[in-house]
Amino acid sequence: MDLAEELNKQLDINTVFRIGSIRVTEGVFVTWIIMAVLLVVCFFLTRGFTTRNCSRRQIAVEAFVVWLEKLIGGMLGEEALEYRTWLCTVIIYIGVSNMAGLFGAKPPTRDMNMTIALALTSIVLVQIAGIRKKGCGGYLKAFAHPVAIVAPLNVLELFIKPLSLCMRLFGNVLGAFVIMELIKYVLPVGLPVIFSFYFDIFDGLLQAYVFVFLSALYIQEAVE
Repeated sequence: MDLAEELNKQLDINTVFRIGSIRVTEGVFVTWIIMAVLLVVCFFLTRGFTTRNCSRRQIAVEAFVVWLEKLIGGMLGEEALEYRTWLCTVIIYIGVSNMAGLFGAKPPTRDMNMTIALALTSIVLVQIAGIRKKGCGGYLKAFAHPVAIVAPLNVLELFIKPLSLCMRLFGNVLGAFVIMELIKYVLPVGLPVIFSFYFDIFDGLLQAYVFVFLSALYIQEAVE
């Protein structure tokens, strides 16, 4: 099998099974596995928490949660702190999804359907944040800020923002996936392990951070 055929095979969005007429793709299936694993891990890590004589496990978990909430809270600002729990969940999910390659699975975020869904949920949250802060009237008036003539551009931005979030995440994850497959094809032993630490861990976590940072920035703009 030549390089082009191997890449096409790896980039195919395979159907794992069907539920009636609904096609469950590999990305969706891996996402279900990731969610199940995260739920099990959270259950075992948080089991037996107490308010006195805390275990080292509890101290470590609480320290991580506090650090993550401070990180996301710093992006959001004081006016939008109520949305940090959602963004903490998103950054953990995307980070773990991007590292799925370490376990021999294809990252769900290399499927554009998954990145579109993530982008849409973030943008919907942005609009909800704006409406809750300003009310429906104030939310609509914001489209004419600073002058009414820019209203069409502000409306267009509603479509540009999710497209930007979607394509940035999809493009970077897909690019890293293709590079890793090329490395595995050229030198299947040794070198892929080294590059995997960069593309699957460092770059994967970086892309999760960028996605959440931009989402937080959009929310902050919406509540100003």
